[in-house]
Amino acid sequence: MHDTGSAQMSNDATHAAVSREAERLIALERLDMLDAPKDEGFERVVRLIKDIFSVEIGLVSLIDAHRQWYQACAGIAVGEMPRSATFCRVVVDEEKAMVIEDATKDRRFADHPFVTGDAHIRFYAGMPLKTREGFTIGTLCAIDRQPRQFSGREERILEEIAGTVMDRIELLQFAATDGLTNAMTRRAFRTEAEGMVTKARRKAAPLSVITLDIDHFKRINDTSGHAAGDEVLKAVAAACRDTLGPDALFGRLGGEEFAIVLPGADRVASLAMAETLRAAILAQPLRAGLAPGPVTASFGLSTLSGANEDIDTLLAQADAAMYRAKHDGRNRCIAWNDVRPPRPASRRRRVVKAGTIIVGGEQPLVACTIRTLGEDGAGLKVSDAAEIPDAFVLVIDGEGREVSCRVTTRDRQRLDVSFSAAYA
Repeated sequence: MHDTGSAQMSNDATHAAVSREAERLIALERLDMLDAPKDEGFERVVRLIKDIFSVEIGLVSLIDAHRQWYQACAGIAVGEMPRSATFCRVVVDEEKAMVIEDATKDRRFADHPFVTGDAHIRFYAGMPLKTREGFTIGTLCAIDRQPRQFSGREERILEEIAGTVMDRIELLQFAATDGLTNAMTRRAFRTEAEGMVTKARRKAAPLSVITLDIDHFKRINDTSGHAAGDEVLKAVAAACRDTLGPDALFGRLGGEEFAIVLPGADRVASLAMAETLRAAILAQPLRAGLAPGPVTASFGLSTLSGANEDIDTLLAQADAAMYRAKHDGRNRCIAWNDVRPPRPASRRRRVVKAGTIIVGGEQPLVACTIRTLGEDGAGLKVSDAAEIPDAFVLVIDGEGREVSCRVTTRDRQRLDVSFSAAYA
């Protein structure tokens, strides 16, 4: 009886943890900050952390189902890390601050590669970033390569800075224009685009969505510096604005990713516009040394074809086509219908859900974050898409569902998959 009771308590605790994580990911999705463009306000925060606490590393991060993504980071040149490999996962799991004055003396981390390896992490202070509802969506961290003490006063200061970061996150929900490129922000773009799609469906009018991603942008940042990368982003945005007509909607969705809505444009017209934009970006004059070579972009497009489609579905389809353009050599335009044969569209809804990829043999399970989900497919984020085979089983955590998948398109960290059986 005792064993049965203990097992039931363990099952209840596991169920509660899974439910809490699902709610946390919903809270994260509502903020729409994952993979958002960098923000100078957060960059100032991490620089201040280094100066205030005299540490080598400061960071602001968000944590989804499979990774820790750095919204701002000073002192190390990384953009994200697998969630399982981070100190910050403990902060998220326990939903409270964590201070480690000497990681070599902490049994949880003494053998961690960040401690034993070249990173040489010794001191860590992580403060949870909490929504108003109390969900921990990420962390604010002060990190050093030397052991050090951290007073109660310093912990309170870090907590106050974390509150300021959350205030900034909330404030950004109301911004309409991206400060760097003057394109619409992701949230503002999506809101107006949804209205355009609804109007086009009601009038049975054509409408198309284009997504574009600057090719080898990381190489530009790595070889020429982030200031040069910013200049390239501004130049690409200017080329797009100068080319698009007054009725087009133009927004910045991510670091180097933009999207366009073309009301009144069918597949032929939108493909012609994508080709015009591609040529305009390639022809954009850039000062010497700004980029290691010509600046190009890859384009994907999707056209409204059914009453079930919304802006999330169209963006997911355009993204999948864009990933195929990347895979096929970059600096080209591909339409969704060329990736998947025309058929009745399945609406994709935006989500942030935990998923697990199961492959055959003795390969380990792979954690992923489900970003779009429909009856016939999904869009997934993974740490390394190259290690994922073309066919696998996807477990949708928290729902107890397993779906057989086949990869439709892939990019470095993104997969679009079709389901072999309908998901309900």
